[in-house]
Order: sequence, then structure tokens, then C-alpha cells
Amino acid sequence: MNYTFFSEFLMVTNYMTIISIAILIGMFFVIKKLSKKIKFNKLMILSIVLGIGLGILVQAIAGFPEDPTKVTWLTEVSKWYGLFGYGFMDLLKMLIVPLVFVSIIRVIMNLKQGENLGKLTGKTIGMLLGTTALAAITGIVVGNLFNLGVGHEVIVKSGEIREVTPIVDTLRGLLPSNPVNAMAQANVVAVVIFAGFLGIAIKRLNKKYSEIIKPFVDLVEAFYKIIISVSITVIKLMPYAVVALMATTIIDRGVTSILDVMDFIIALYVSVAIMFIVHLVIITLSGINPIKYLKNVSKPLILAFTSRSSLGTLPVTIETLTDNVKVDQGIASFVGSLGSNMGMNGCAGIYPALMAVTVANMSGTPMNFSFYVMLLIVITISSLGIAGIPGTATMSVSVVISGMGMGAYFPLLGGILAIDPILDMGRTMLNVNGTMASAIAVASSLDKIEKDKIN
Repeated sequence: MNYTFFSEFLMVTNYMTIISIAILIGMFFVIKKLSKKIKFNKLMILSIVLGIGLGILVQAIAGFPEDPTKVTWLTEVSKWYGLFGYGFMDLLKMLIVPLVFVSIIRVIMNLKQGENLGKLTGKTIGMLLGTTALAAITGIVVGNLFNLGVGHEVIVKSGEIREVTPIVDTLRGLLPSNPVNAMAQANVVAVVIFAGFLGIAIKRLNKKYSEIIKPFVDLVEAFYKIIISVSITVIKLMPYAVVALMATTIIDRGVTSILDVMDFIIALYVSVAIMFIVHLVIITLSGINPIKYLKNVSKPLILAFTSRSSLGTLPVTIETLTDNVKVDQGIASFVGSLGSNMGMNGCAGIYPALMAVTVANMSGTPMNFSFYVMLLIVITISSLGIAGIPGTATMSVSVVISGMGMGAYFPLLGGILAIDPILDMGRTMLNVNGTMASAIAVASSLDKIEKDKIN
């Protein structure tokens, strides 16, 4: 008998794989029954709990192995669970380019007389970079309070520094030299730029050639309605995906790998909590009740936490800002699109700051005032330059560590990089919350948010 059929094609070589898949499907039936009785937000929280419980259960049955990748049936379970979890993320990614493209065109062509696109862009980038600088300061302070890297080593696994691309080349790469290729690669910034040019052209031509361009304008409006409808359909599947995503994270990483670098994990989540409060202060200063805000934005925050993808969460972020927070649809799309690609508070702010402090302590690099000023500048600038690059957090760390002249010590971070998915959940949630806080602040400054409805 050819066993490769089971081991490499079907990926079912153990009865535990079948039992684990059956348990997941059973949980799906539970969620389906409960979806008719409880609200979506509560269902999402329940999905997280179920996912964590399922992941720990599978790990317990396997005996909590140090390296889960060496247990064949755990690898198989992870692969099958990924079909449901990462498959859902693939459906969300399917929506990103068409949603961003049509939304940005629609935003600009519907700008009212006197509204300034340059002002909107400037305020958006200013907010995103400003909150990233605050996140970096938070990471520096917390890293020092926790004495990260002092007194013990975290050389568990080897780590390789990512190849650092000059910021000029990176920024040039964001320009849509080939719009179709930019869409294929999900280069959202390039898509935004291309859509921006089309929107401006429509706006300019509308006075003299309104009848000629009307079919295209109608097509944009119709396509927008359709893509929003598709988004709603996909988003309804989220509770099922959250169970699978949460379970997969725990199954893949194991428990022992987490304990080895627990101080760094705690430091990161303390930093995330502090920066989350800063976001709530910004939201409060923008005239929005923070308690009401939290009640209305749980959907994208939970998805960001479990999926670990700011870009993948984008359709849900835009929908939540528009429907639940009452931000103008155009601003929600514009700030949301840029915020999912630059100025990410978690991945490009807090994380590289904590890593830099850790490496400096481990390598004996003196940390004085000039070190911190340089670190803050490097982090803020790099948060713009690495936009749209896969593995953003690792690239951020690579750029910052190299920029601070500590590139030779990058392998010391191997143990932390090994448990990156655990860290990435908190980082990504903060990225998305930072984007929403920026959108609210920008909308408030332009009087484009219905504060009375959310408050």
C-alpha cells in the first residue's frame, strides 16, 4: 500500500488527527446554534475561549511536546485547522484590493467643494507616525523597567537578520509602475495612489464631461455596493475562523517555548496595554466616549488578535468604522487603507523598541540620551519605509537593529523570534486600534464623524 497518500496528500496518519478535526467541527455546530441566540460580539469572545481550550486540549493529549513540529499528527491537525482559519483570511484578502481600490476612487470623486485631499493625507500620515513615535517611547520605557536582556540569555534558536532595503528603494517600490502587478501583490499603498489619480481625474472631468464619464461613475458606485455585500457575507464566517486560528497558534508553538521568554512576552503586552490607553485618550479628546467605542469595535480587534494580519482585517476595520463608529465612509477607507500599511504602533513601534533595548542590554551597548533619540528617529522613519512588506515586524526589527549599529547581535534574538505568533497577536490588535484611533481623530478634525450617534 502507498502510505504517501495518507502522509503527504491526505495528511491523516493517526486517529488523533481525525478526532481533533471532529472536535473542531463539533465546536462549529455549537457556534452555529449559539449564533441565533447571542450577539455577535459575545459569540466572538466565546470563539476565542473555545479556540484556546481546543489548542490546550490537543497539546495536552500530545503530552505538551517541546517541539510540536516533530509530532506528526500535531502537524497534520495544524494543517487541517489552517484550512478553516487561514482559509477565512484568504477570503478576507480576496476583498482587500477591490475594496480599497473602489473605496478610494469613490472617496475622492465624492469630495465636496472646498474639501482638501492634501489636508486629509497630511493629517492621516501625521497621526499614524505620531502614534508610532508614542508607541516607541512606551516600548523604550517598559523595556528598561523590565530590564529586558539583563542577567540571562535568550539564545534558544538561531535568528537571521532580514535583508535591509534602502528607504529610497522601498518608497519607490510603493509607486504603481504597474497597477495590475501592484494589485496582484496586494501593494495597498500603490493601489491607493493609483486609485487616487483616477479619483482626481474624475473630479476634474466632472464639470465638462459629466455625461461621458457618468457610466464609469455609476460602475464605481455599483461595484462598491456589491463588494460591501460580499464583505458582509464573508465576515459572518468570522466566529468559526477564530476558533481554528486560536487553536492553531497554541498547537504550533507549544507551551514550553512560551515560558522561556515570558519576561519579554509580559513586557510586550504591558506596552500594548499602555498604548491602548493612549489610543483611548486620543479617542476621548476627539469627542467619543471610550466605553461606547470599545463596545462597538470588538469585531476588528478580536479578528486582528487571532488572525495576526492588519491587512487581512482591513475590510472589517472599514466596516466597523463606518457602521459602528459613524466615521465618514471616505475617511474610514482612506485612513484604514494607509494605516494597515504604515505607522503600525505594535509591529513598527513597540516591538522594535523592546528588541533594541533587549539587544543593547545583552551586548553591553551603552544606552544614553543620544541612543534613545536616535532609536526614536530610526523607528519612526522605518515605520513609513517598510510599508506593505511581508513580515513587517521582523523587517522593522532588522531595520532598527541595523540602524542602531547592532546588526551583529541579531542572532541573540532567536528565542524571541521563535514565539513571534504569540507576540504578533497583541501587536496586530494594537496596529488596528491605532488605525481606528487615527481615523477617529482625523474625522473629528474635519467634522466627518457623527459623534451624537455613537455617544
